[in-house]
Amino acid sequence: MKRTLQELGDLLGCCIAGDGRIEVTGVASISSAVSGSLVFVDEEKHLPAALRSAAAAVVTGEFAAATNPAKPLLICAQPRLAFARAAKFLNPQSRGDTGVHSTAVVHPSARLARDAIVEARAVVGENAAIGEGTRIGAGAVVGGNVRIGSHCEIYPNVTIYPGAELGDRVIVHAGAVLGSDGFGYVRDRQSGRYEKFPQVGRLLIEDDVEIGANVTIDRGALETTRIGRGTKIDNLVHVGHNCQIGEDVVIAAQTGFSGSIVVEKNVVLGGQVGIGEHARIEEGVMLGGQGGVLPHKILRGKGVAFWGTPAQPLRAYLRQLAALARLAKK
Repeated sequence: MKRTLQELGDLLGCCIAGDGRIEVTGVASISSAVSGSLVFVDEEKHLPAALRSAAAAVVTGEFAAATNPAKPLLICAQPRLAFARAAKFLNPQSRGDTGVHSTAVVHPSARLARDAIVEARAVVGENAAIGEGTRIGAGAVVGGNVRIGSHCEIYPNVTIYPGAELGDRVIVHAGAVLGSDGFGYVRDRQSGRYEKFPQVGRLLIEDDVEIGANVTIDRGALETTRIGRGTKIDNLVHVGHNCQIGEDVVIAAQTGFSGSIVVEKNVVLGGQVGIGEHARIEEGVMLGGQGGVLPHKILRGKGVAFWGTPAQPLRAYLRQLAALARLAKK
């Protein structure tokens, strides 16, 4: 979709330096830009390369306000964020076919909003409810009594177990499994055999959550597993039963949560992090890749970075590495 730079500036609330009548057709990196591309820089040192590129215009920060640019600029306080929003305006997603596909199976008691979409071979169970503008992808399974809010995107082959609830604008990528039973067993001391502990709780996913491909999130055993508003979960993450994940948490790929973990808001977890049962990660903590948190451990300190296994503040971790290196030399 074509937009003039002036139109984008009005939509994004950015100032324009140069010709606002120039047309922009898409977004690109500096190295891959072609005529009509919009690129961005959020550091002044990258601005010359952007101005030399084939791009039609550049989204940049307020540091560029005093320059005499060779290309039109969109000057914004948060250029990376403005660029991301511009990409949505320039590349609106097509909804394709509407309604319920002829091969989909929708229970008569299910309630679908008038403009909801159910694609080929998807299944919508008894008493499920699907909100306005929500798409259920091909081959997806929505269990009985599931509630899905408005403007959600459920990609192909997602499985949502009965009773789960999703808020508005939730994105669930292909292959994710939501609301499956947690890993809970009781051992009979006489026979040595394991018997299943009840897994009868709920899964609640709040508004604006995005869940990556092949993620698994267990419902609560007796309570509720909750994923807070705005949280973003990368591919191949597992969340165990009864976990409470706060708002605006970022979780990178292959992270694993045991049961009954509390993660407060604005936490950032790197890839392959492992967290033991009943641990607590307090607000604003950052935990680096492959970090490990022992069961019942509490990590606290807003803005504090932790690393290693067992996880500890980064400075302490680096001091220990340095000490080990000195010992190895001896």
